[in-house]
Amino acid sequence: GSVNFFRNWETYKQGFGNIDGEYWLGLENIYWLTNQGNYKLLVTMEDWSGRKVFAEYASFRLEPESEYYKLRLGRYHGNAGDSFTWHNGKQFTTLDRDHDVYTGNCAHYQKGGWWYNACAHSNLNGVWYRGGHYRSRYQDGVYWAEFRGGSYSLKKVVMMIRPNPNTFH
Repeated sequence: GSVNFFRNWETYKQGFGNIDGEYWLGLENIYWLTNQGNYKLLVTMEDWSGRKVFAEYASFRLEPESEYYKLRLGRYHGNAGDSFTWHNGKQFTTLDRDHDVYTGNCAHYQKGGWWYNACAHSNLNGVWYRGGHYRSRYQDGVYWAEFRGGSYSLKKVVMMIRPNPNTFH
């Protein structure tokens, strides 16, 4: 909760935060990394009661900035439920660049940059609300809908990528 994720396009492109804590690697860095070969994505999540779950995607890459860092995901595996595939093929949206499918700007409602559809089944860049369940006009917490729902802000989330030589785009 110490780093604000309600940022503009350029900040999400370059990255921000502290690598030892709350951190966004940067869309451009993620794009270059994930286009060097085959990568997979592991998302780990923890709720406020200490329950830990994961979602893994067999492939993960971003399209270049000219495609607004469009998300490309592979097959899901895990015990968190799949709240990310709905975002597959979607472009990244920030408070100042609206590329989602919704008539408004999802980043304004959900208070963070993400690969919004119309709007989201997950947002790991939302507002970190202490304690889990939160009351807000919009679903703007750090959430994964298939795990605890859209009005529950998770205690901890980590997105990790690593090479996956067994998978093709």
